[in-house]
Amino acid sequence: MYELGILLSVVGVMMVVTAAAAVFVGPALRLLEYALLCGSVVVILVVMVFVGAEVVMRYAFNAPIPGHLEGSELLLPIIVFLALSYTQATHGHVGMDLVLDALAPAARRYATMGTLLISMLLCSILAYFSFKHAYRLWAYDDVTMTPPYFPTWPSGAAITLGYALISIRMYLQLLNIADPVRFPAYPPVGGDLHVVE
Repeated sequence: MYELGILLSVVGVMMVVTAAAAVFVGPALRLLEYALLCGSVVVILVVMVFVGAEVVMRYAFNAPIPGHLEGSELLLPIIVFLALSYTQATHGHVGMDLVLDALAPAARRYATMGTLLISMLLCSILAYFSFKHAYRLWAYDDVTMTPPYFPTWPSGAAITLGYALISIRMYLQLLNIADPVRFPAYPPVGGDLHVVE
């Protein structure tokens, strides 16, 4: 409980700092999201080539690539979590809008703000605990169980980065809905702008 109190205090301080520096944080986050999205696409291509090469080596030459399964599994969280904040910024996540669409515009606005606040706090908590886990993996020099012994901490670090960035993105969206004049929307490069009425 003590740890959670410290975490919420840190999140509160970060919210104040982000609100004060939103003019700088928004554009920087937009560029970072696009760069991480490009990184995620590159990792997808690497996995595709890696798995394709493993199939060819296994069935054509009877010489499977060692560690192919573990390597592919470790790259999946990197693919997902590097693109997580960009997906939030472009409203690409699957959502159920049936209830929101039935609400009056003012109620929809407050419901969206409440959802963003709760989601941001939950993602902040997940970022903190995934950081602790990734740090533990790094400190123990944890590797896969079979050769070539891939390190496991980069996958954990990608999860931490994804949750941290999506928390910041949701907070910027919350600020934009609360006061669009003072906190303009910073959609990602190539993204669309979703406006809550």
